[in-house]
Amino acid sequence: MHFYPFFDPTMILLVPAIIISFWAQSKINSAYSEYSQVRTINGYTGQQVARMMLDEAGLFDVRIELINSKLGDHYDPASKILRLSPEVYSGASISSAGIAAHEVGHALQHKERYAPLVIRNSIVPIVNIGSNVSWMLFFVGILLGFKGLTTLGIILFSGVVIFQLITLPVEFDASTRALNILKSRGILYGDETKSAQKVLDAAAMTYVAATLMAVSQLIRLIAISNRRND
Repeated sequence: MHFYPFFDPTMILLVPAIIISFWAQSKINSAYSEYSQVRTINGYTGQQVARMMLDEAGLFDVRIELINSKLGDHYDPASKILRLSPEVYSGASISSAGIAAHEVGHALQHKERYAPLVIRNSIVPIVNIGSNVSWMLFFVGILLGFKGLTTLGIILFSGVVIFQLITLPVEFDASTRALNILKSRGILYGDETKSAQKVLDAAAMTYVAATLMAVSQLIRLIAISNRRND
């Protein structure tokens, strides 16, 4: 009888994704730190950049809130609140402008009912349940020999993978919108836009890494299940 829910040869499937995840996190930390020290020519803070972009899009009802969480910036479509970390909210750096604009990009997607965002938001409750119980069902099925439970666990975790895959176009599109507005509106000038793109590209890699990790985990679950059934 084989017992390998946590330590088994299939762990090697996660190694590439783990390496890429560490690299992506290092890349975003490096890019953010570098360009958070570079003040923009016009001197707008992240909050001012976001407010200008929101107002020009007619999103006067979207509020901007300060949250005490580094790189925890996000747009909440349910409450129409754009939340910015202290460095982004008050900072007048290239990093602040780029990140604030990116989050406004999500607000614009919400306004226009951008299809991938609508789909992602609609499956959030299911994905939350799946991510919480999939592993438990899978390993209970493995331990007790119930193939139906392991299969159900794999199906539920597949929802997490789908969510991550849908997240990629949502994030890339938000960055594209942000950079286009920053440039066309004259919020950033010349090489400032390229620098902001480096920050947003680095941030995007963290989502790519998360997707690769989810896919690798799914492949591992299938491999464990197949070995157990052999």
